[in-house]
Amino acid sequence: MSAPHAHAGPDALAAFAPLLAAAAYLLLVARRRALGRSWSPWRSSAFLTGCALLSLALGHVLPFGEGDFRGHMLQHLLIGMLAPLALVLAAPFTLVLGVLPPHRGRRLTRLLRSRTARLIAHPVTALLLTLGGLVVLYCTPLYGLTTATPWAHHLVHAHFLASGYLFAWVIAGPDPAPHRPSVPSRLVVLGVAVAGHAVLSQLMYAGIVFIPGVPDAQRRGGAELMYYGGDIAELLLALALLVTWRPAPGRSPHGAPGEPAAGPRLTRRWRRRAGSAPGWPAAAGRRPGRG
Repeated sequence: MSAPHAHAGPDALAAFAPLLAAAAYLLLVARRRALGRSWSPWRSSAFLTGCALLSLALGHVLPFGEGDFRGHMLQHLLIGMLAPLALVLAAPFTLVLGVLPPHRGRRLTRLLRSRTARLIAHPVTALLLTLGGLVVLYCTPLYGLTTATPWAHHLVHAHFLASGYLFAWVIAGPDPAPHRPSVPSRLVVLGVAVAGHAVLSQLMYAGIVFIPGVPDAQRRGGAELMYYGGDIAELLLALALLVTWRPAPGRSPHGAPGEPAAGPRLTRRWRRRAGSAPGWPAAAGRRPGRG
């Protein structure tokens, strides 16, 4: 995605950042266990996997030469799709809430119940950010700018990661989300994302989406990676949605079966998932939740 050696220094720092995130996550897990609450090793493994994928994508160890468009597309798959899914499945918000003081935990839940959070956390918003970002990148001169300008290069990577995380979270994240739509609704949004990736990759393969400065063989190879790699990533996301969907008995007043009602129920649900934050007693007759 970059011209030779143009971004080597900043990329080395970016590749180191996931290692710091992994260390911070493990410290939070240790803190949680010191408070007497367990945490699933599968979630820890998921976070470490996500960090490893990010370091792999940013560390210039991919099997393509510097500036090869196929390497850029593989970076996109790792940074924007596979790594975010692994990070989301690690439930980092639940982990953080479990070690926060109660007043800070309440602030966090209020923030996530705000109107702004509801808008951002809607699957359609997440779809527009992730799929729309790809359209802007490949159908405008932006890609050429990223190959010549380090700040644009890193901003695109940051957008890949943030929009990919948001999309995976609102579709299948184990962390509670405000006013999350029903599972069928989220599957429809995921289906639109699959179709959008397929159409864009096919247009790219056919040369209708023309990317200046990219040889035809690299363009077709990148399009194939987007098509097949995107399908794999989105299939994993669909499986994660089905696996993490655990409907509760009954039906909330304004949602689908198993979905939390709006308002204070989000706070209560997070308390249960966090194993009750410090200073927050578990509900009467109920043991603190497991991670």
